[in-house]
Amino acid sequence: MTSIRQQVLDRLASLRLHQRHGRRAPHKPLLVLLALGRLSDTGSSELPWSEAEARLSKLIAEFAPASRTAHVQRAAYPFTRLRSDGVWTLDHDVPMDSVGPLTAHDVVGRLAGPIEVALRQDPDLLRAAARALVESHFPPTIAPDVLTAAGLDPNEILHVPGAAPAAGRRRDATWRLAVLQAWDRQCAFCGYDGQLLSASVGVEAAHVRWWAFDGPDTLDNGLALCVLHHKLFDFGALGLDSDLRIHVSTAFTARTNVGRTVYDLHGRMLRPRPGTPVPAADHVSWHRREVFKGEPLNA
Repeated sequence: MTSIRQQVLDRLASLRLHQRHGRRAPHKPLLVLLALGRLSDTGSSELPWSEAEARLSKLIAEFAPASRTAHVQRAAYPFTRLRSDGVWTLDHDVPMDSVGPLTAHDVVGRLAGPIEVALRQDPDLLRAAARALVESHFPPTIAPDVLTAAGLDPNEILHVPGAAPAAGRRRDATWRLAVLQAWDRQCAFCGYDGQLLSASVGVEAAHVRWWAFDGPDTLDNGLALCVLHHKLFDFGALGLDSDLRIHVSTAFTARTNVGRTVYDLHGRMLRPRPGTPVPAADHVSWHRREVFKGEPLNA
């Protein structure tokens, strides 16, 4: 017989998401993470719409793909639709996606009773559920930022033993080193190549198409990037066009001279060493559609 713990993890792992053809739709997971943060902090997952409207809108704006839909409307989608997954309840029966009734009644949402009870009684289960959700929908570079924004402690969540989501694929243990070697152990964007005792430090292997969204561990889906540019790439501040020119998003701003050096990357061509596979067009297109924020700077 499946344990209560496993039932909760399975239920939260099977949220119905609109992510066909590699599309990202982290709206429901973000709401569940917000509710888990509330439960961890107060002992109750109750979340009034008057509070969720601002907090969930901010999470979606920062961590979901760019959209022209109004922020408040994007927050109403998961707040009303999560009911259909059997993990969320509202204290008023309101239509799907409608902001007006949510505001008029200041509707309160919360995790379904049996799920909330199980999570409250077992803090390790709550942390395991949060880790499984964040690792299933975000890369390691920004998972801590997602958890912090949802009111959870990433140091507690990301080091829970045995909490990683089940995966149908295995990572290639040689991929990281192969990517770094292919790009001469230097950042493909800025050229940083720092070493400490002959070992690269601050240079990482970055997926163009995220592993969580069927991104393969292949050289044509990898870039060596410094820690800063890896994070900006995964946040969508940096991207690539079809000609493999670096794009800086108009959503990115900086005031200091150091910060403004990011602008200098705009329009720069990738220059791999001879024989290094460049990012495949399909992976670049996915990143541009699902990760890159807004429009690129004018040339």
